[in-house]
Amino acid sequence: MPLRIAVQMDHVATLTIAGDTTFALSLEAQRRGHELYHYTPDRLTMRGGKAFATAEPMRVKDVKGDHYALGEPQRLDLSEIDVVLLRQDPPFDMNYITTTHILERIHPKTLVVNDPAWVRNSPEKIFVTEFPDLMPETLITKDAAEVAAFRKEFGDIIVKPLYGNGGAGIFHLHEADRNLASLLEMFGQMFREPYIVQRYLKEVRKGDKRIILIDGEPVGAINRVPAEHDSRSNMHVGGRAEATELTDREREICARIGPSLRERGFILVGIDVIGDYLTEINVTSPTGVREVQRFGGADIAALFWDSVEAKVK
Repeated sequence: MPLRIAVQMDHVATLTIAGDTTFALSLEAQRRGHELYHYTPDRLTMRGGKAFATAEPMRVKDVKGDHYALGEPQRLDLSEIDVVLLRQDPPFDMNYITTTHILERIHPKTLVVNDPAWVRNSPEKIFVTEFPDLMPETLITKDAAEVAAFRKEFGDIIVKPLYGNGGAGIFHLHEADRNLASLLEMFGQMFREPYIVQRYLKEVRKGDKRIILIDGEPVGAINRVPAEHDSRSNMHVGGRAEATELTDREREICARIGPSLRERGFILVGIDVIGDYLTEINVTSPTGVREVQRFGGADIAALFWDSVEAKVK
């Protein structure tokens, strides 16, 4: 039977459809005959303990510059919807966290993907620390002396915001770089939270692999190679996507984390692996689905909806 699906997302007009996973999921849902509704997080409401959204019926098509059509807005009682896709991009701030509290009121009667309580309790750069033996050496702190000691121990380091996304605010500092104190002063003015510091992995020059998992099982991967003069591999900042296969080590990583993903009700997850090390577990709005298919990999959007439909039934 067709499902009624509400997509909580950044406005569909802002999407770059060639590489957008939310768009890919919407296309596949529409192909299956499901009914799509679109709303942005600012139109989510809670009243009397119930969750509502002012949403528009949505149609999508894979045509750049003409990729969507929205109907007249209507007030949806989200408890009467079959599925809510929690797909707005971070930052993972108090606004994001508040939406998870509201959506928690309707889940699992209305299936929210991913589970909003576990999304809230699994920040991507902290969740991964549950697997310290799979990670590069990592420090989470605001203490400048701790950061300086960490760099003295490991040499080159990466410093980044704990709740950042998309490659924003990532700095590679060499052992002799004299900008560390200034960078930490700037971070201290910008962020109330601690920062994350990791040993620099030189293997990133060969790529930062995004692996997509459905229900804790790996279903596809894409390698993202940073531009020559950048340490970041994110594609929207100049990283280059290329086809790839999973190594034995990457399959080991997936097997280790898979049970934890299933326990938390995470249907769609994207992990990042550099060399032999797991660096992030992305559970908010993981990307990479369209890139995997473009390079001849699995139709992950179809696998995603197979899983969701089975859970709704």
